[in-house]
Amino acid sequence: MLVGLDIGRQYIKIVAMNKTKDGYKLLDAGQRLVPEPNQAFDPDKIDTHHWVMAIKELLKQQNLNPKKIKLIATGISGASASVKQITTMEMPAEELESAMTFEARKHIPMDGTDAVIDYQILGSNEKEVDKIDVSLVACTKGVLTSHIDLLKESGLKPGVIDADPIAITNSFTYLKDMPSEGLAVILDIGALSSSLIVWGNGQQYFTRDLPIGGHQFVKEIVDKKDISYTEAQDILFKEGVASIIKNEANEDKTTLGVAERSVYDNLIEDLRRSLRFYAKQTGQSFFLKILLTGGAAGTPGLAGLISSKLNIDCDILNPFDGFDGADSLNQETPSQYVLAMGLCIRAGME
Repeated sequence: MLVGLDIGRQYIKIVAMNKTKDGYKLLDAGQRLVPEPNQAFDPDKIDTHHWVMAIKELLKQQNLNPKKIKLIATGISGASASVKQITTMEMPAEELESAMTFEARKHIPMDGTDAVIDYQILGSNEKEVDKIDVSLVACTKGVLTSHIDLLKESGLKPGVIDADPIAITNSFTYLKDMPSEGLAVILDIGALSSSLIVWGNGQQYFTRDLPIGGHQFVKEIVDKKDISYTEAQDILFKEGVASIIKNEANEDKTTLGVAERSVYDNLIEDLRRSLRFYAKQTGQSFFLKILLTGGAAGTPGLAGLISSKLNIDCDILNPFDGFDGADSLNQETPSQYVLAMGLCIRAGME
């Protein structure tokens, strides 16, 4: 049995599959709150103890015996790891590793420990002679050690450790055929932040962490309606973006300042700026579709709002689509399992 475990700030998600001659068969998928149910989510009060308890409870809830897991894959978030496509001079392997280690220090928040890197040569750069494109993934030794210790405390044997953006990409590419032209855009909306991923066939791979997630969606309702966090969560699940947008319908938009913009406006503006940056850096701006993933992807009205504001088709990605065994799963929000599914697929590559 292969397992993908997504250790989120607010929810732990798990996907279990078996590898078959034709691909994979889905066995199970489930999720568990990290804080206690019916309590307000406070990211500043979540520590290792809460994650360990949530993982153990999730395994028990899904009747998954850690001893029967052949291989488990977990991920390190985009906020703690860096995924970059680098163009550099062709050089011997030892020099390249040294150059990639130096490059990694520019992109990851150093915590006083050494950088841990992995990289893959993608091939010769199409625009510059004697240069190669390299995919670089990096985090610090401190981040990696803490992640491994968390798994061990949870009674699990650490297996494959991936970077979240790469796992999300794996989930997409397994489900969809990448068109010969155009760019795929994925926005993975987590609890505290969102990961933007852009790439295409033969095009530069780009990922960026945007500092807005589902927690901020709820907090805005709390602040505007002066209600409890759990009440605001219920309203978000039922009404979605309309819970905020409709309250602004009668306001004078001619004087709307930055402070008055909604959390959705800020997220879409961050997304717009990031796509413009990609287009400026690469000269490519044919964005085929924006696919939403993550726990807050299914916020009612969000996909339509993004589509109307950016004039790009926007939809929600279902990672179980077409998988053998998917019919037996009863999941109302499958988009939250995209990362766990990608991790499980990564385990199957070993």
